[in-house]
Amino acid sequence: MELEENNVQEVLASSQNPKPNDTQDQQRAQPNVEAAGTTDGQVVGATNGQGAAATDKQVAEATDAEAARTRDESGAENTNKRLTSEVWRHFKKQRVDGADKVVCNYCKKKLSGVSKNGTTHLHEHYKKCMSKKNQDIRQSILNPRQEKKDGPVSLAAHTFDQIVSREELAKMIILHEYPLNMVQHVGFRSFVNSVNPLFKPVCRTTITSDIKGIFERENTKLKKLLNSNQGRVPVTTDMWTASNQKRGYMVVTAHYIDESWNLCNKILRFMYVPAPHNAKTLAKELMGCLVSWSIDCKLSTLTLDNCKKLRHDKLLLKGELLHMKCCAHILNLIVQQGLGAIQSEVESIREGVVYWTSTPKRMENFEDAKDGLSLSSKRKLVLDCKTRWNSTYLMLASAIPYKEVFNRLVHKDKSYKQAPSDQDWHLAQVMCEKLKLFYSVTEIFSGVKYPTANLFFPKICEIRMLLQECLISPYVEIKLMAANMIEKFDQYWSFIHGVLAIATILDPRFKMKLIEYYFPKIYGDVSPQEVERIRKLTYELVREYKPYDAKETQSSLNNSEFGLDIDDCGDPLAGFDLFVSTTSTIDTYKSKLDYYLEENVLPRTGDFDILACRKANGLKYPTLQRVVRDVLAIPVSTVASESAFSTGGRHVTLHRNRLHPDTLEALICVQDWLRDEKLGAHSNKEKHLAKFEVIKDDEAGPSFVDFDI
Repeated sequence: MELEENNVQEVLASSQNPKPNDTQDQQRAQPNVEAAGTTDGQVVGATNGQGAAATDKQVAEATDAEAARTRDESGAENTNKRLTSEVWRHFKKQRVDGADKVVCNYCKKKLSGVSKNGTTHLHEHYKKCMSKKNQDIRQSILNPRQEKKDGPVSLAAHTFDQIVSREELAKMIILHEYPLNMVQHVGFRSFVNSVNPLFKPVCRTTITSDIKGIFERENTKLKKLLNSNQGRVPVTTDMWTASNQKRGYMVVTAHYIDESWNLCNKILRFMYVPAPHNAKTLAKELMGCLVSWSIDCKLSTLTLDNCKKLRHDKLLLKGELLHMKCCAHILNLIVQQGLGAIQSEVESIREGVVYWTSTPKRMENFEDAKDGLSLSSKRKLVLDCKTRWNSTYLMLASAIPYKEVFNRLVHKDKSYKQAPSDQDWHLAQVMCEKLKLFYSVTEIFSGVKYPTANLFFPKICEIRMLLQECLISPYVEIKLMAANMIEKFDQYWSFIHGVLAIATILDPRFKMKLIEYYFPKIYGDVSPQEVERIRKLTYELVREYKPYDAKETQSSLNNSEFGLDIDDCGDPLAGFDLFVSTTSTIDTYKSKLDYYLEENVLPRTGDFDILACRKANGLKYPTLQRVVRDVLAIPVSTVASESAFSTGGRHVTLHRNRLHPDTLEALICVQDWLRDEKLGAHSNKEKHLAKFEVIKDDEAGPSFVDFDI
């Protein structure tokens, strides 16, 4: 449209100021005027001589346009053809030192203005010019908004914010573990520019700074959340060495039940720990973390041995329940101790599995032999990892159905010289039946929610009873295996069964009944003393919460003592409550626990939610509610902390081994803090899905005190 108007102005100027020998130009201009039918009708009429004459203002404008076309700003005559390219809207031609130049309207940069060079270089400069005025696209893009999940959707003008966009980009990199230098990839920048040309490119340094800014903000938010939480905070921790960096990292994870009675865990630190990684160094780093997060006085349990720097007067029962050993580690140590007694039998089967899974040809031969026997099992052979007892169990379970196949292949393949004996197969089958219970316990660690003490206690009791039954087995190897496992079991039982038993008693489906059921089978004649010891420990723990509740009640009742009007307090019976508390001689807190234990246990159902039950019974048993909130938050394993090492391994790869420890901590912590918020309930489920990873003996991982006392 702009070009057509220029044509009209040219013709208008020619009609008012004709030049000699310019008749042909006028004839060539006439069709252009006719083509410009969408311009002002008066102008068209004037050029055709068919109506009113053009006004003086229009004539002057047309004359100025012609002058601008024929002469540049320096006053020199412009002999070039008409500038028709769209790029000339952003540039002006000038004469500089006798040479033709083109000046950018925005950054004033001078470019070559020779006509033979074309306009390609002008287009490239315009794309990259940082001083150009960006087009406001807010009115051309509508942004759908929905205030509520099921509410109506409204459309509003889009408002671009560079800071918000960079923050969302940083969160995307954190949540999905993208490399930091992706922001400099040509493909990524091209995609962003095509989606939103207003977004200014960023570099790795800038996005790293944004990530650390998010880390600081979310760190402050989480600290306020933990400090406002009324319950105690159990902590799990573990060490990890990044093989690609040769650096040691300690992860510290806090567990708690929030105000909505949801079981939560958050990574507090994923910090670099300089060598040596001994007990003194680890204790110092851990204590510094607890103090910086202000939870050293709210701590309930640790997954490490007692740290003497902690103030015992601020811990539960003066630190008696402080240490909660990782049950996953204990379980692994118990089974590994037992497998050592039948190592030769397991090794003969392992050698057969290794042979028939080593090459594709051997695997085909094994499948052919299996099909020839028409076996019902469709499982494939699984090779185990010697440091993972559950993988050894899976290997034996996959090989036992193919006993006849192994024996048959001895006659078909001369390289396969010896199959496991019948005695080996029989012992392996008996052992698999015994280890099946151990393997079922690992399913607790891979549940939707990480395991709590009340769920683990019945399983651990069943394991202890199973080992006692193995002592009367007719097989010497099984007896030896059971004896070794019982020795290791009893070594750790006294460290963990206190917390497990209390959590079980606070479960309305079990109470003292479960203790009274299992302990006679485990302890025999001394079971009454053990039952009474657990009962006494529970009463002492509940009694410890009495001063805090009494203090809160007293502070609320003392308002009337400071001259406050009863109406202002909002409770006309506040004086009655004070009278009851001062004249009562019965230990109401102990009585509440007695009443709770005397009630019938609830039926065991698959969909029972103990947290929802305790939340609903808060008015009836307020003190027990506080105890339950602290005890059920205690995890029985370090799976939540160890899962952070998988994330760390994906960040510190062979090609990203120079990642700074501070940046690595920000990436892992913020991902953990934002996952529930950004990815929703589905990610929360995945977060608690924990596999029973490789858990070696305590010599492989540092500890405050060696477990093998």
